[in-house]
Amino acid sequence: MEETNNSNNVENTNDVEIITEEEVDDLEDVTVLMEGQKKKRRRKTSLVWPHFEMISPGPDKKPRCKCKRCGLVYLVPGNYGTGNLKRHLETCVRRDTRDVGQLLLSKNGGAVSKFEPDKFRELLVAAIVMHELPFRFVEYTAIRAIFAYLCPEATMITRNTARADLIKMHRREKEKIKFMLKDAPSRISLTSDLWTSVITDGYMCITAHFIDRNWVLQKRVLNFCYMPPPHNGVSLSEKMYNLLCEWEIENKVFSLTLDNASSNDVSVDILRSQLSIRKALVCNGDFFHLRCCAHILNLIVQDGLKEIDIAIQKIRESVKYVKGSQVRKQKFLESVNQMSLDGKRGLRQDVPTRWNSTFLMIENALYYKRAFCHLELTDSNYKNCPTVDEWSKVEKIDKFLAVFYDATCAFSGTKYPTANLYFPSVFMIYLTLRRQMENEDEYMRRMAVQMLAKFEKYWLDFNVLLAIAVTLDPRYKLQFVDFCYKKLYGYSGSPAYLNVREKLFSLYLEYASNAPTTSAATRKRGGQVVHEFDSFEIDEESAHSQKNLLELYLDEPRVDRRANLDILSFWKANQFRFPELASMARDVLSVPISTVASESTFSVGGRVIDQFRSSLRPDTVEALVCTRDWLYGEKELAQMKLDELMEDVMNLDFNKESMDDNRGHSQD
Repeated sequence: MEETNNSNNVENTNDVEIITEEEVDDLEDVTVLMEGQKKKRRRKTSLVWPHFEMISPGPDKKPRCKCKRCGLVYLVPGNYGTGNLKRHLETCVRRDTRDVGQLLLSKNGGAVSKFEPDKFRELLVAAIVMHELPFRFVEYTAIRAIFAYLCPEATMITRNTARADLIKMHRREKEKIKFMLKDAPSRISLTSDLWTSVITDGYMCITAHFIDRNWVLQKRVLNFCYMPPPHNGVSLSEKMYNLLCEWEIENKVFSLTLDNASSNDVSVDILRSQLSIRKALVCNGDFFHLRCCAHILNLIVQDGLKEIDIAIQKIRESVKYVKGSQVRKQKFLESVNQMSLDGKRGLRQDVPTRWNSTFLMIENALYYKRAFCHLELTDSNYKNCPTVDEWSKVEKIDKFLAVFYDATCAFSGTKYPTANLYFPSVFMIYLTLRRQMENEDEYMRRMAVQMLAKFEKYWLDFNVLLAIAVTLDPRYKLQFVDFCYKKLYGYSGSPAYLNVREKLFSLYLEYASNAPTTSAATRKRGGQVVHEFDSFEIDEESAHSQKNLLELYLDEPRVDRRANLDILSFWKANQFRFPELASMARDVLSVPISTVASESTFSVGGRVIDQFRSSLRPDTVEALVCTRDWLYGEKELAQMKLDELMEDVMNLDFNKESMDDNRGHSQD
């Protein structure tokens, strides 16, 4: 705030507000105004000022400041005391739900000059949530001794108080998440799945995906709530609808991604009908239901690998042989050194029920191919080394499965990429399967036939939405979709391509029709000239030459495919050129095509409800799981190993017919 030497603004020192010694540390500019003296400016020390900005004084010429988050204007008290500003930050509706989490994760731990009991309790509960500590942690004798040593005035709390503080924190943060969802300009896409705890209690997890006002892809776990039996379609749809109404997003849903359980089909149909009655879905719910692509790919590959080739069987036995004793390991290591290979890479033993482990076993065995051949010459007891032809077949199988493995990694990635990245992977899978149909090797051909039949069963369920998403990528647009279908079907302009084009324009027209228009009052103020313009007759040729924003976007030259393009940044920069199209892109690009977001939460749930904490109440479990996501979000997921998460996804039992079955990954 600018200083002035105007004598009219100089206050008498008797009118200066008296502040306590504690408040002095929270002052930005303490100005001592003595008659005949110059103003002295105190150094900024308060932690609140980065969240506020000074604005022009009001009519009363008193200093004012504005919250950078919500824009609320505050009258700054005399001498710029900041107590009211600190209280506002604690209750600000736009406060980042991860402020507490970031405070714990910061390097200095958020050290302050004075002890605040309320902040101490908040950080204590946040630590319990972050590190999955038991509530009795606050009653540990050694922990209490540490707290007493660091700060004798710290008040110790009991486990019941810690649990009550957690529930309060969860409710407070929930209101902020609810405001965030309401404030989001985009629709919200959901993923959901069921999980069974060690005490056979069912829990439903719902995760929201959306793009915020800053064009950042967001993910939040909304619920991890108790789901009593029965777990049939009617019960699931009723539970889901009630939760959507609780979050007040029943009119903002775009899509719902579920696994392949039969009960999900029933629940989705009921839920679609409920939302359609409210006219809450886009295009009457044509894009509402999406099956988990990671599950579908695993179903496909598992079908193809039901009959294991003799070459793969030999590799499996070779790995077992080498790992059978320390002497064999030493002999194999000598062969590795003789062939100048890296011994640290190691061999992997597969689990027959996990196709990805079979692929990784083949990958590593191919790397040590020469070592196995050398071992066959030096160890007379080793009898399972594949022949030259069998090694050649293994290489073909490895190359074939690599396409599925890469796609599954993309679908199951922990960073949740935008939806435009999926169609190329799915296309490559389809193209690979069709080409393998003509393979001369009978085993490869038979495997491709089985997998293609399963793939085509689900292809129509998700290819249209993925194709629309890639169309919104300026590097591909509709030309890429036409190119892909031409590769698949042998000619351009196939019925599949025309169907995608029709759905694309239908979706755009719905967004264009719902775009804000000029109000009647505004048109009335335009005067008679505007009315004359409205009735201006346009010739037929000129009318046909007009194009909508989607057509203009598609007609523009494509961006170089090799360009490292951030698609959200692209649409953020072009949202004013193509407003309706950008709004559509916001919704489509946030659609998740796998339920990994919900399934990864089960790993947290499995640690929260372990055999030692199985008596936790469902509301406490939900508070622990959801608050952990809200405070720390991607921090936890970024630290998880991708291969561990992949094992969770690929270890699912796809033969289960209902969602109440315990998923194989729940006990991690």
